[in-house]
Amino acid sequence: MIQELKNYLWHWPKAVVAGLAYGFPAGKLTLIGVTGTKGKTTTSHLIYFLLKESGYKVGLISTIGALLNNKEVDTGLHVTSPDPIELNKLFKSAVDSGIKYMVLEVTSSGLDQFRVWGLKFDVSVITNINPDHLDYHKTMERYVDAKAKIIKQSKAVVLNRDIPYFSKLTKIAKNRQVKLSVIRLSDYPQKANIQAATEAVKMLRVKIKNQDQILKKFPGVPGRMETVFDNKFKIIIDFAHTPESLQAALSEIRLNIKNNGRLIAVFGCAGERDHGRRRMGAVAGKLADFFVITAEDPRTENVEEISEEIAGWAKKVGASEVYETEFVDRKFRKLPSFIRITDRQEAINFAVSIAKTGDVVGLFGKGHEKSMSFGKTEMSWSEYEAVKKALKICAESLDT
Repeated sequence: MIQELKNYLWHWPKAVVAGLAYGFPAGKLTLIGVTGTKGKTTTSHLIYFLLKESGYKVGLISTIGALLNNKEVDTGLHVTSPDPIELNKLFKSAVDSGIKYMVLEVTSSGLDQFRVWGLKFDVSVITNINPDHLDYHKTMERYVDAKAKIIKQSKAVVLNRDIPYFSKLTKIAKNRQVKLSVIRLSDYPQKANIQAATEAVKMLRVKIKNQDQILKKFPGVPGRMETVFDNKFKIIIDFAHTPESLQAALSEIRLNIKNNGRLIAVFGCAGERDHGRRRMGAVAGKLADFFVITAEDPRTENVEEISEEIAGWAKKVGASEVYETEFVDRKFRKLPSFIRITDRQEAINFAVSIAKTGDVVGLFGKGHEKSMSFGKTEMSWSEYEAVKKALKICAESLDT
């Protein structure tokens, strides 16, 4: 109730003022909105890439940041759907620079807080809906209702047939006379993202020549199943931060591991977010050969208490906890289940140090982000720099 009052008394008036101040520039753009619990960032980037490579003037606003005429614009830390003032400012810049299409990644909170108020999406995509952000929405019903708002603001919608709330969403679309394209997405993230993106572009009725060739050139998205080291073993950085996204990522990585290689995962769970995310411990306990529980934006929560909850879920599926001192001989092939190392840099150092030929080390939860939240402070952080440090330490230890 308090959040709802805040939305109507603060966020909605702010969105109205922002639109009026900038002259509602979004009305001059063909808008493509993408929402969903997982996959929306990569799907947004794929749509942008398909349009850009086909010669269309297109912009992008996503979790990674904004791209206007191939220029990167920082939208802030931990931001997906920008503040309506910033959003309208970006739209105005896009229109002034001749951009005709805009791909916008949209969050449930962004929809709930009227950040995209006044926008009319020519095509929107709902990739999936799984339990998440319940710290904000409180119930799944409210979470689904927030996601459904994008349908009410769209001319056409691409909808995943396997969404548990499919019937409810299709009813809203039909009542609003929204054109509906129903597809069944793959269980494997990258394939599902391509399916959603190509269907959205198809609904735009634009000409995309040599689509398959364009997709082969897609460079990927920073921090999304991104291979950052590939020598005797691999290191992959991914943003997976929910049980469902971690399951999808680990399953996809597992498919590509050969010659008895092991899957070593490093992850934590954000503080002040719904505790259901901590079921990631159970997911890793089933799919990883070994994993390290560490920090990931604990905010004002105690990191050890978060780790304890994750470990509890891991133990429920039979995973056993060990201590770092037990790894005396690191040449053996079979590892125990998991260990807790609170410091994320040390956790990554350890995971890299035990990796052998054919192994894959997956770092989950931070992805592209440039900071980590401790208390009320945003500490500078880069998963990429952490990998460099870990590899350097590993190389130095081999030289001694």
